[in-house]
Amino acid sequence: MKKIYLLVLIFSFFITALKAQEEKEVEKVIATLFEGMKAKDGEKVQKLFHPDASMQTVIAEENGATLGSNSVSDFITRISTVAEGTVLDERILEYHIKIDGHMASAWTPYEFYVSDSFSHCGVNSFQMIKTSDGWKITYVIDTRRKEGC
Repeated sequence: MKKIYLLVLIFSFFITALKAQEEKEVEKVIATLFEGMKAKDGEKVQKLFHPDASMQTVIAEENGATLGSNSVSDFITRISTVAEGTVLDERILEYHIKIDGHMASAWTPYEFYVSDSFSHCGVNSFQMIKTSDGWKITYVIDTRRKEGC
């Protein structure tokens, strides 16, 4: 009986360690995205996205919200052509990651700064898949607000 208990304990530890490693890989993709954005490195950012990825933002209005859409290529162009001396700095406050096989979801509250000035805050929701080249972002949607941060 002690051997069975020990085997179950070892197996549980192994599974937990694998799950933690996968979560760290997903977290690294997101961190690399914002490092690339801050460095205005479009090539670095492009490699993180699946070719069919899309991006959207929730636009809060008085009577509800509407949805804004943006292509990944437009996003990359915008961050790559930011004026010299301007730094886009998205600071992730925490990561909430869920993984099922080759699919991951990450919820990341953030604060956004332009150079050293606070711009807005919100939450990013990432959907990712694990390809033969590693985790790739397939979809991002975010919220943006200036109050309640």
